[in-house]
Amino acid sequence: MTYKIRIILNADEDVIRDIIIQKSATLEELHNTINKAFDFSGSEMASFYRSDDDWSQGEEFPLFDMSEGLDSKTQMQDITVENILKNKNDKLIYIYDFLNMWSFYVEVIDEHFRQQEPILTDVLFALGTIPKTAPDIQFESEDLSIDEFDKEEDDEMDEFDFDAYMD
Repeated sequence: MTYKIRIILNADEDVIRDIIIQKSATLEELHNTINKAFDFSGSEMASFYRSDDDWSQGEEFPLFDMSEGLDSKTQMQDITVENILKNKNDKLIYIYDFLNMWSFYVEVIDEHFRQQEPILTDVLFALGTIPKTAPDIQFESEDLSIDEFDKEEDDEMDEFDFDAYMD
């Protein structure tokens, strides 16, 4: 059995690839198929992350475990696609090349049984051109000016009773 998976580059312009992969394939094989579909060499570090419907980043599955024995992670080669992507609409985030941060959304869009005709390519559909450089991803956080932060610290210090602490 196979999955039809949609991979979308996190970019301003639509860059989409639909691929087919065996359910029994490893995440490393999915990584290789994605790299082939997007014309990457596949020689850079990469990780998959579990994701929910809001595309929140969850548990990591790295290409290689770089944790040096501390809090070891399950590597791509050790887990199959069907163990992570069990149902239609299940999602992963894929990051390729941590220096450039190519970021992709990966989603199961259909399950297929192999037909009589052989599949000549892993890529079933391609839309858009891959930019020459990775899109700049903006991480936004709450804007706290230095003055507000300092004021909050001062207020906390005023409420603290040093004499009671010293007793």
